Formats: sequence, C-alpha cells, structure tokens
Amino acid sequence: MTYHAKNILITGAAKRIGAACARLLHSEGCNVLLHYRSSQEAALQLCDELNDVRPDSVKIMRADLLDRAELEALARTAGMAWGGIDVLVNNASSFYPTALAGVTEQQWDELLGSNLKAPFFLTKLLAETLTKNNGCIVNIVDIYAERGLPGYPVYSIAKAGLVAMTRILAKELGPAVRVNGVAPGAILWPDNDLSEQDKRELLQRVALQRSGDPLDIAKAVLFLIKDADYVTGQIITVDGGRSLFY
Repeated sequence: MTYHAKNILITGAAKRIGAACARLLHSEGCNVLLHYRSSQEAALQLCDELNDVRPDSVKIMRADLLDRAELEALARTAGMAWGGIDVLVNNASSFYPTALAGVTEQQWDELLGSNLKAPFFLTKLLAETLTKNNGCIVNIVDIYAERGLPGYPVYSIAKAGLVAMTRILAKELGPAVRVNGVAPGAILWPDNDLSEQDKRELLQRVALQRSGDPLDIAKAVLFLIKDADYVTGQIITVDGGRSLFY
C-alpha cells in the first residue's frame, strides 16, 4: 500500500518518548498535534522547532486529561485539525511509586485516570473521525503491565488495563481502525533518578546490557502506523530483552 503522511495527535508530547515520536513522525511528513499538560515551555519549543522545518505542520494544545471538559476540547480540536486526525498516540502517563499500605484514592484516580481512563475516553470521542479516516491508535504501555513493578502496584494495574483495552478495542473498532501498543523497557530513567548501583543492577537483567533510547520507541510507533496494515490488537515489546528475565 502507498504510504500517505498522517495527521497525528500525541498526548504527553512535550518531552521524553512523546517528543521523540513527534520528531520522527514529523520527519516522515506527518502533521502533529502536540498535547501537553504542564510542560508548556518544552511544548512551545518543540512546536517552533518543527514548524521551522515545515510551516503550519504542528499545533499544540494544553489539556488536563483528567478533566472531562478539557479532554472533550482536545478531541474536538483533533477532530478538526488538518481536516481530522488519522492517528492517535496515547502516550501521556503519570508514574510514581505507591506503597500498597499507603495508597490513597487520589493516587488511584490519578494513575488509573492518566494511564487508562483518559486513553479510553479520548479513543471513544475520536472513534468517528478515526473510522472515517481508516486510522489507527498506538498505546504506549509498559513491560510491567505483564508482571508488575514492585512498589508500583497502581501504575502496573493501570498499564495492564491499557494492554487489555488495546486488544478489546482492536475488536470493537475493526475493521476500519487498527489498535496496537508499544511496551517500553529500560528506555529513560525516571525523573526521581535511580542510583548508579540501581541502574547497573537493572541493566544486568537486560539481554543487550544497555538502556534504550526514546527513538527506539518512536521507530516502533512509526512501524505500527506506516508498515503494519495487517497488524491489530498486538503489543510490540521494545526492552532490549529485559522481559526475558525475572
């Protein structure tokens, strides 16, 4: 099939994996709607950087995905951007530890909200546009959706839900819309940085003995958008072999 450049919404696109996806997809000729919540400066810089390459090819919008009115506004903007988006990349995510004994309802709502509820309802709101455009969805999940990350039970539950959602919505939205996921491993160290000893111990349980790069994830996302016309309901694991070890 001939590849046509897409109109793409990326949530949480200002930094890290989201920004890497935006840069790579834009380099492939795509138009990109960059969503952000709090990283305004980074979002504006990225928008200017990419529009300098190709004018009017990038838009930005701020939205708190846990606020239903703001989520709906984002969906409306995406539904109209460049005539309507073809691709939704659900990347935005809250990530922090929650000791089981101390988990609060607010933490539950935030972690489930950003990692599962928001992607579901954003998909629901954009389903008509994506169906009309024979589009696709890529959810950024996590290798710990399968086994769980110790000390992060609520986050792990949320990502496990996102994996289940990927497979279920591939059935619900087929045949017009493909739905897949990418599961990163040790790509970027968390903002609350690990000690060097912790990093070394983690990388000893990675077959390739090194951490990955956000571009590794972006390349998998690009594949699912551009070259995977007969792939849906699947999760591509990009972890250097981390999931081969306990």
